[in-house]
Amino acid sequence: MAKDYFVNKVLATTVVGSYPVVKGGGIRSIFDPLHSALEIAVSDQVVAGVDIISDGQVRGDMIGAFSGKIPGIKGQEVVGKIQPAASPITVSDTRFARSKAPRVKGIVTGPSTLAHGLHIATPMYRSKEELATDLAAALIPEARALEAAGITLLQIDEPILSTGIADLSVAKDAVEAITRSVHVPVCMHVCGNLGNVIDEILKFSVQVFDFEFSKNPANLDLMSRRDLGGRMIGYGCVDSTTDEVEPVAEIRRRIEKGVAIFGPKTMLIDPDCGMRMRTRNAAFAKLKNMCEAAKEVRLAL
Repeated sequence: MAKDYFVNKVLATTVVGSYPVVKGGGIRSIFDPLHSALEIAVSDQVVAGVDIISDGQVRGDMIGAFSGKIPGIKGQEVVGKIQPAASPITVSDTRFARSKAPRVKGIVTGPSTLAHGLHIATPMYRSKEELATDLAAALIPEARALEAAGITLLQIDEPILSTGIADLSVAKDAVEAITRSVHVPVCMHVCGNLGNVIDEILKFSVQVFDFEFSKNPANLDLMSRRDLGGRMIGYGCVDSTTDEVEPVAEIRRRIEKGVAIFGPKTMLIDPDCGMRMRTRNAAFAKLKNMCEAAKEVRLAL
């Protein structure tokens, strides 16, 4: 099973990826204004007790962080043929995270989500689907570079898939082009209500499906009637849409509901989505309480 590849711990904790951007000062900030934000994001995750951390994705939102580096894109517009970036986009920050923690997840924004976040301003692409295919090819070198940097898990973020806007067949081919290019296990994150897409989503060839169950508890009922086929579930059990910090007991109850359905060996524990829009205090408290709740459930097993 996928868990054997990257973590030998029941109910291991992780994050979806992003963390609040806390800028610092000093001489170093002149050369890299976001290095302090990177340090804080990584340190907070480690102190909170997260088993598989991220780099915090402090360089930009999920579209801009990649579109600003990929040739063929200017701003939010596709103006020419999509090509791989001249150098890795996220590897430097991921390497920093790797220097502070034994297990780090690398993260790329999914081809379909990227495609639907951009405006096509060239006759070279007739549709978002054609664009997604070339974006997948452009992201393969990034995925391979992250693998070479020593990531434990590669996450592909495809939140657009729950909306019904994207062509799921094209999205599947695009995601699987990336998964075939690496040997590390791959997690696909899809937030939102999955009611209209779950059966198609579960056909994607990835080792971990990461869904939100706190804000969308209906997803738990959906998944209770479906077979994961030996894959793992990233179990979103903390609401990332609010600064209100759920008590440990509440998060524990959510985890216990998941354990009753999936079994503890199938679950990775994480927030519903990224924490970028939260305050630092709220984000840290949420992660800390989540890790404590997972520990309590683990000890009770």
